[in-house]
Amino acid sequence: MGAPERSAAPAPAPYLRIAAELRGRIVSGELRAGERIPSTRRITREWGVATATATKVLAVLRQEGLVRAVPGVGTVVEAPGALPGHPARTTRRNGARDGTRHGARDGESALTRERVVRTAVRIADAQGAAALSMRALAAELGVSTMVLYRYVPGKDELVLLMADAVFGEVELPAGAPADRRGRLEAAARLQWAVYRRHPWLARAVSFTRPLLSGNALALMEWMMAPVRERVTDASELLYIMVAVAGYVRGVAVNLEEEAEAERGAGVTGERWLEGRGERLEAIIQDGNYPMYARIAARRDLAFDLDSMFAFGLARMLDGLEPLLEGLPEGRGTGPSGEDT
Repeated sequence: MGAPERSAAPAPAPYLRIAAELRGRIVSGELRAGERIPSTRRITREWGVATATATKVLAVLRQEGLVRAVPGVGTVVEAPGALPGHPARTTRRNGARDGTRHGARDGESALTRERVVRTAVRIADAQGAAALSMRALAAELGVSTMVLYRYVPGKDELVLLMADAVFGEVELPAGAPADRRGRLEAAARLQWAVYRRHPWLARAVSFTRPLLSGNALALMEWMMAPVRERVTDASELLYIMVAVAGYVRGVAVNLEEEAEAERGAGVTGERWLEGRGERLEAIIQDGNYPMYARIAARRDLAFDLDSMFAFGLARMLDGLEPLLEGLPEGRGTGPSGEDT
């Protein structure tokens, strides 16, 4: 799923790079509470980027709670609370301090990057990825938003650290299958279990922009070890890995949607379907949907993600088996099917 070395990471998008630079100015105190930050026009001029890119820069900083738009003034730095060199903000409700210097230090005293990441994971697990923001995380930890930037440079890096942490939970079985199909299946089920525990994770994983996680990479290495002995072509190894891991992720993206639906409606997917049985019957009763009629008649039919995952995984491995078992030792085939 990517390389573990940070140095191998691709250069950040221009808007993220500019946002990081402005964020640094805010955290360092160069830009103080209430001061205007560069406008979109100034960003386009100073950094030589398009207006759309400049707009994204300001959007990132707003989402992180670092700036706010003031009608007739522009975008200004949000009051940062109790960071050194900045006055604490007062609340509108009762004029009390939003956080004293002493309180901020107390909150920071036990703060570590690991604690920040684990707290973020806990929020995402319980409330979904949409509920996780730098501001929400800071509130949970009892510190100001900008204190978090001492531990993580931004939300993108935070999500990467979260993903790496949860993949690090995977314990590779001591008696691992040594055969190629058995190892692929075991690894796929380990991945499914991680996605099951952390429904937000599937959307954080990408195969076109690989997740730079050493723990995820270790799992992929373990999965592909028996295959690597038989297939030497790098492209073949990549495609097999992505086919299996991509299948698991493809089913797992539904986990967060289901979790969100249950949180919102308070009803499981099974109960939701039961409540719509009459509507389905009304649609299929005219005889034009014989397949659905046969399915609806099976009251004992398992219609859940675990069952669908297991069925699809078995069929995928059935399809890969002739390739894995039919190649001579140390040979592979390229994308065109020719021997390499």
